[in-house]
Amino acid sequence: MIQDVVATLFGDPFAVMNTVGLVAFALVGASKAIREEFDVFGIVIVGLAMAFAGGATRDLLVARIPLALQSPLEISLGLLGVSLAIALSVVLPSPDTHPVTLVSDAVGLGAFATTGAIVASDAGVSAFGVVTIATINAVGGGAFADILLDRAPFILFEDFYASCAVLGGVAYWAAGMLGAAGSTAAVACAAVTVLIRLVAVVYDWHLPTVQNFGLFGE
Repeated sequence: MIQDVVATLFGDPFAVMNTVGLVAFALVGASKAIREEFDVFGIVIVGLAMAFAGGATRDLLVARIPLALQSPLEISLGLLGVSLAIALSVVLPSPDTHPVTLVSDAVGLGAFATTGAIVASDAGVSAFGVVTIATINAVGGGAFADILLDRAPFILFEDFYASCAVLGGVAYWAAGMLGAAGSTAAVACAAVTVLIRLVAVVYDWHLPTVQNFGLFGE
């Protein structure tokens, strides 16, 4: 176990980004469940679902066993994120909307967009495949968590969110095409995704709806 922890913290870009993403998204998912007044079991389930659903989908798309089923360290990192969410709920009145959670969400989005892009690139898929798997890895967990919370996945109707992962995936692919090393491409993907997401939160960016074009009357 100690060797696994060391490898995760100081190893390849995938391991680092995966660690960050698991803790951050488990925290965010659990915070959402706490807001909905789920019991402790429900909080754990929603937190772990947000942390692992996107990565599991990614792994199935490239025909490999999901990492969550291969290493106890994966689940431990998810539970760490859930524990942090519970701790925040004790000291903060609305942890799901606190800047700590919002930044964690952006960081998790960037980390998982990067892990998805790395896995897709290693699998030899097309440029479209790299961007698609990066996006699925980044937003799949949040979409599944929303379903558990009995609401439509917010990535489909509000906020500038999935688009950030798309742009991050494009940045990863572009960096690779320009001859950048894998670690450089990973940093580019994470940085683009996180920065654009934080800017979108600050300036309240949203994609337009059909109604915004005036095609329908009031």
